[in-house]
Amino acid sequence: MQDLIQVTGIILKQTPIGEYDRRICLLTKERGKISAFVRGSRKPGSRLSSATNPFSFGVFKLYDGKNAYNVAEADIQNYFEELRTDYIGAYYGMYFAEIADYYTRENNDEREMMKLLYQSLRALCVPALSRELVRYIFEIKSIVVNGEFPGLPADTTGLEDSTIYALNYIVESSVEKLYTFTVSESVLFQLKGLAELYCDRVFDREFKSLEILLGLI
Repeated sequence: MQDLIQVTGIILKQTPIGEYDRRICLLTKERGKISAFVRGSRKPGSRLSSATNPFSFGVFKLYDGKNAYNVAEADIQNYFEELRTDYIGAYYGMYFAEIADYYTRENNDEREMMKLLYQSLRALCVPALSRELVRYIFEIKSIVVNGEFPGLPADTTGLEDSTIYALNYIVESSVEKLYTFTVSESVLFQLKGLAELYCDRVFDREFKSLEILLGLI
């Protein structure tokens, strides 16, 4: 019998395949971004149906099929249930997953990006945290993690000291400590401008989930 491959990861998206199956896009600690089929997961009562939802984080056991991985077992440790019942929160999460999908590749070391996505989804579930702030932190940090951060703007005239401090904190802190601060409305507005500046400079495409999100808020 073929040995199973065990990976720890988070589902970025899923696509129905045929009548009974799904294909998931999985960001993993061990193998970067991979695709895997979940056979029979659309059948009523399938034990794997809940292991195909976007944002689900856990341990997946795979076998290597002829042309793709196949999921044999899944132990989901966090479903992020809060986002499933929160329409706007879910679209924030889908936007973050879309950026993770944009950046990551198979067989790359994507551990930092996976940690960033996981911690950012957790932050979306904290009522005390501004989701706008979570978004700007995620956008900036994803650019940093992937080695594309261009540094402070050449002209920082008008930026508050607190804004520069917050930006440096986002750039330099570990992912685990990112979402441990709040900012004033004026600093939030300036971080928004900086995040937009960096995203416009770095990303060469529009993100569909962001377009939908901006139409909702």
